[in-house]
Amino acid sequence: MEAILLVGGQGTRLRPLTISTPKPLLPTAGVAFLAHQLARAREAGVTRIIFATSYRAEMFEAAFGHRAQGVDLAYVSEREPLGTGGAIRNAATALASGPDDPVLILNGDILSGHDVPAQVELHQRSNAAATLHLTTVDDPSRFGVVPTDADGRVTGFMEKAARPVTDQINAGCYVFRRSEIDAIPLGEVVSVERETFPTLISSGATVMGYVESAYWLDVGTPEAFVRGSCDLVLGRIASPAMPGEPGDRLILPGAVVSDGAVVREGTTVGRGAEIEAGATVLGSVLQDGAFIAEGATVRDSVLGRGARVGPGAVLDGVILGDGASVGPGNELRDGLRLWPGISLPPTAVRFSADD
Repeated sequence: MEAILLVGGQGTRLRPLTISTPKPLLPTAGVAFLAHQLARAREAGVTRIIFATSYRAEMFEAAFGHRAQGVDLAYVSEREPLGTGGAIRNAATALASGPDDPVLILNGDILSGHDVPAQVELHQRSNAAATLHLTTVDDPSRFGVVPTDADGRVTGFMEKAARPVTDQINAGCYVFRRSEIDAIPLGEVVSVERETFPTLISSGATVMGYVESAYWLDVGTPEAFVRGSCDLVLGRIASPAMPGEPGDRLILPGAVVSDGAVVREGTTVGRGAEIEAGATVLGSVLQDGAFIAEGATVRDSVLGRGARVGPGAVLDGVILGDGASVGPGNELRDGLRLWPGISLPPTAVRFSADD
């Protein structure tokens, strides 16, 4: 089975981390986020994946080449953003599948533990034009809601409805009949959510919903990105790409964690990173070469490559860009982001994203 992996977005919600690195390539539980997706796709029976790229397109091939995690890879880039449907159609020019074959569509910012083979089996058994993975959430108003009938057939597709008619949402993994992808206009801006799916439904085509409430997370925000990485480390979602066994922390080769440091709750400590004695690091992601000094406290945060936290400083829900540094005594909280190379001098001031 072939798949198309949508990785063209700029990842603006994760800046400054994505200024130099596309969101799907950010280190997540010790490897690029996409490594987890590629490994799970291989387990689901996918043998070849087409990357639908746009932003910093050259970095994907440099990272993975033409084979990774046991899957053959190809790359198709958009010159201008084409929307989800346009990107799928553009990437489909590299598919080798026949017109009736199933093609899996994956989103490069979704971490999911759902049963992909079962979704594909439903698609084929129903002779569907498309089959969507649906999951349930407490607040569906923030997502595209997808009602289904008693047989699991999709009856509507509503993007971010103020009053949702169901708690089932679009989870971002689709199976298409190849011929339905080819029917999307080539080179045009098309949204599968607002155009392709509603058109298929109104035309009477069979569009199925595969409902499964396994682990599912959109890692597009800083909070979700940190949570996803920690959940992988803790084993709340399994990944064959994890470098090591699940546990309370992941220490990568070359990292130095002093005996007197407290590091837990799914924290990843990158290669060459260092945490001094007396420091506390909880539920965070430290990229390669990051440094945390004695007495500092870091919680639910991301430290970019070579970022530094001085003695006694406190970070809670913060992103430090590559090479950023926080001097002793600073207290950063509530979503504050420090851009690459910026340094805060020693002080005793509290900063938050609202300041």
